[in-house]
Amino acid sequence: IAPAVMAGLELGVPVIFARKYQSLTLKDDLYRSKVFSFTKQTESTIAISNKHIHATDKVLVIDDFLANGQAALGLADLIHQAQAEVVGIGIVIEKSFQSGRELLLEKGYRVESLARVKSLANGTVEFVRD
Repeated sequence: IAPAVMAGLELGVPVIFARKYQSLTLKDDLYRSKVFSFTKQTESTIAISNKHIHATDKVLVIDDFLANGQAALGLADLIHQAQAEVVGIGIVIEKSFQSGRELLLEKGYRVESLARVKSLANGTVEFVRD
């Protein structure tokens, strides 16, 4: 949540959060999407209120990790359900040795990552050098 809040503050734009559907604060009038967590090996339903996103909105998705891309695709699906536009996907840490970036690029999304991890072999973190 913190990276999204900081991006919103820096850009001077509102921030909304997708929540797991079983949240007590979420009721009706929701956009919902199923996402598979590679890390936890579980499927969850995420949701946002349709009161907070509109067809004229341009949305920058911010997520902490990118592995196989399913969470980012689920977030983008919520935005598309509102007929809003995904202008890009910002990632804090990308696991470049997994297929998430390629999947998102194939779907036409711009992807920007603060850190791109090339390998975690032998207990050593190796970063992608652009």
